[in-house]
Amino acid sequence: MGQNTPLLNEDHISGGVKRTGTVWSAVAHIVTGVIGSGVLSLAWSIAQLGWLAGSFSILIIASTTLFSSFLLSNTFLSSLPHTTPSYLHLVHFNLGVRNGRLCGVLVSISLYGFGIAFIITSAISIRAIVNSDCNNIKGGAACESVEASFYIYMLLFGVIQIVLSQIPDFHNIKWLSVLAAIMSFAYSFIAIGLSILQVLENGHVKGSIEGIIATSATEKLWLVAQGLGDISFSYPFSTILIEIQDTLKSPPPENQTMNKASTISVAVTTFFYLGCACAGYAAFGNDTPGNLLTGFGSSRFYWLVDFANACIVVHMVGAYQVYSQPLFANVENWFHFKFPHSEFMNHTYTLKLPLVPAFELNFMRLSFRTTYVASTTVIAMVFPYFNQILGVLGSITFWPLTIYFPVEMYLNQSSTQAWTAKWIMLRTFSIFGSMLGLLTLIGSIKGIVTKKIS
Repeated sequence: MGQNTPLLNEDHISGGVKRTGTVWSAVAHIVTGVIGSGVLSLAWSIAQLGWLAGSFSILIIASTTLFSSFLLSNTFLSSLPHTTPSYLHLVHFNLGVRNGRLCGVLVSISLYGFGIAFIITSAISIRAIVNSDCNNIKGGAACESVEASFYIYMLLFGVIQIVLSQIPDFHNIKWLSVLAAIMSFAYSFIAIGLSILQVLENGHVKGSIEGIIATSATEKLWLVAQGLGDISFSYPFSTILIEIQDTLKSPPPENQTMNKASTISVAVTTFFYLGCACAGYAAFGNDTPGNLLTGFGSSRFYWLVDFANACIVVHMVGAYQVYSQPLFANVENWFHFKFPHSEFMNHTYTLKLPLVPAFELNFMRLSFRTTYVASTTVIAMVFPYFNQILGVLGSITFWPLTIYFPVEMYLNQSSTQAWTAKWIMLRTFSIFGSMLGLLTLIGSIKGIVTKKIS
């Protein structure tokens, strides 16, 4: 920590690719990874917590995420360079093999789980568009067959991802992240705008300080835990931060650029989160739906809701790549290391087809990534309610990946003495994160049980 001289200069080649990333490309990657369709569930979270506690929770978790990102980005700068830096490599180098293996399992679960969730979310949005158009044009029983197409939408998304997954690495998806980030802004603005119109139509602001009134104190605790879980899982981007930072050119030092990008990104996402959450709760009060857009499905602005759902689909396409590329890199680097002389693993062919730009083809990359996308698609089709399970997986990985490992790596590198003010602050920060993770885990499990019973 505290170094101002970058390990790598502007001509540094990372994994064979020159680093050209800037603050704004990093912001695009972060926003694409962080602002997901989960922003539309934050109004429901506010409904569980109430105006004050809900808004305060968003600000606290935003601050926690930003502080954690500072620790992680500065740790990366202070570490020895890797050919292809990643979160997993960073933990392995700083905290040893055992922690590295645990991190590898948690990171893989997190990235793989998000991929499945993106497929399900995109299919839900496509189905919402088709249902809306059918109901507003044909109506009645003519729309019953739409439900059968749900799995076809997943397959379509999977085919698109098989093609996009052949993009070599994180350095080459800047354009996709920019497009996805624009889409996330679009549907967030639409949700905020429709909520404000609903408030004007109601003639008053709904909601209360205490939020939903539960039948008992225990039930209220479960609802608060689920609300906090939705908020906490909508922020962290630790699993992709190192890969994003590795795309940045230097000078200036990579950590300075990354810290600036993280600050901008968290500020922007917090603005949209508070906007959607507060406007949505003001519009629907204690009847706020889990997905804010579903509250406007039957309104005269159904076409605008359809457009917002289309934006979600495009965003999910980009987000799938942002979260999958780090996992692709980890697995493929392992294969390259284990089989350094294998032509199948390491040789890249350059193909040039008529009317199409030349592209590189590696058979191991083609086979592995195709299999990976196919597996996430199949699991999404078999378990279309995986989003509820993802809440449990997210609560399990939240504390170690977002707080514990960054804190431990910082303490390890900075040689902070025990029981100093800094040591106590960081340990308290870690304990707070573990308690939040445990609370949200309990809430997520309770949510699944309640859903099954109902």
